[in-house]
Amino acid sequence: MTELGNRLKEARLANGLSLDDLQSMTKIQKRYLIGIEEGNYASMPGNFYVRAFIKQYAEALSLDPDEIFETYKGEIPASLNDELPQQLSRVKTHKSISESNSKIFDILPKVLICVFVIGVASLLYYFVYKHAGDNTNESINKENEPVKIVKSENLEKEKAEENKKDDIQQKKDNTEQEEQQTTVEESPKQEITAVQSSGRNSTYELKNADKFVVKLVSKGQTWVSIKNGKGKSFFQGLLKTGGTESQTEDLSAESAAVIRVGNAADTEIYVNDQKLEYAVPATANVQNITIQYVLKNE
Repeated sequence: MTELGNRLKEARLANGLSLDDLQSMTKIQKRYLIGIEEGNYASMPGNFYVRAFIKQYAEALSLDPDEIFETYKGEIPASLNDELPQQLSRVKTHKSISESNSKIFDILPKVLICVFVIGVASLLYYFVYKHAGDNTNESINKENEPVKIVKSENLEKEKAEENKKDDIQQKKDNTEQEEQQTTVEESPKQEITAVQSSGRNSTYELKNADKFVVKLVSKGQTWVSIKNGKGKSFFQGLLKTGGTESQTEDLSAESAAVIRVGNAADTEIYVNDQKLEYAVPATANVQNITIQYVLKNE
């Protein structure tokens, strides 16, 4: 194992992360992460990928990639133009495709012009036919429409009766609304209470809440995961300033949420927009937090 591998592995363990956690954060296959820690670069596709993987590894642990490359430049392979033959091959392929496509583009305008002309002719035929048909139907309807005789006195009486009914209904609605306001009781406020804490683990109870929405906000850089009480994963990944700064999940259909935070000092947790106060001091980097959702009728 190289000095670089030892340093990266020690930083990973200090953050309480396993290789599986790091694989989820960086999207780098676990076997390549093991190769970096053991200094075994032969298993990787090329020098370019070796340097790229080391950079992602360092950034996930909040290490400076430039300092890592400078300190261990004797251990890290130099960046070579390994991909040059493949790039030249792609250029040749693209050129041959372009030549074949140019022939198609020569014919394409003629085809489009034909389609356009046919389309315009079809539209003109449709509108002329439809307009003629509508005029004929309108004339027939006007001839057959019966003459209506309306008496102004009857209209005034009907309007007065409608206004009277509207006034009675409005008074009834106002009375019902006043009765409902007098009987409505103020709902109890939401409560989030810490019921247990031990080491990195803490448990809370959420009461008097109509919903269960969890929001994680990063003030720096942190790795988080959100699961329900049965272990189903809703989110896991890296939150960082300048990129993904927050993650919101609606867990109203769940009885519990299990949240793992890799950097508690730079992570704020909100439950239904109420900030959660850490039962374990936020200086402890990795924390496992369980929130039990107690329904109102329980």
